[in-house]
Amino acid sequence: MLHRVSSERKDARRAEGPLTRISQSIELLTCEAPSFHDITDEVLAVVAEAAIKMGEVSVFSMHTTAAIKINENEPLLLNDMARVLSQFAPKNAYYEHNDFSRRTVNMNEDESENGHSHCQYLFLSTSETIPVVDGAAFLGTYQRVFLVELDRPRFRTVVITVSGC
Repeated sequence: MLHRVSSERKDARRAEGPLTRISQSIELLTCEAPSFHDITDEVLAVVAEAAIKMGEVSVFSMHTTAAIKINENEPLLLNDMARVLSQFAPKNAYYEHNDFSRRTVNMNEDESENGHSHCQYLFLSTSETIPVVDGAAFLGTYQRVFLVELDRPRFRTVVITVSGC
């Protein structure tokens, strides 16, 4: 489930020509973890709306247990990547972060034992930047943009920002 939450556009003038900056947030409901949610079409839609010729698009996750990655959307590969993430930081290992009798920082009412999610996140990234060339996101043949859920099913927010002329 995916929908756009907000949109903001700012135009400015520079010596080289008009600079356009547009930013939109999308929100999606994820499923089990780890899972890969292809958000490429939403990124391409924001690039098209920005109507720039040259620049870049940044895709940013507002979470510390949901990452942004570019990779191939091939089901067996996605299974392999999920398995590798689980091997790097298994859910059933011991994490001090999960010891709620000792932990006193950043606690919420619905806090879950997600130390493994934060550790898996270390191998991923918060954002990806893609060049925009001739008005299109310059992705390789098989490249797709993913939100990678590492924690549990929940609503996630991704900010897509396009800048250029």
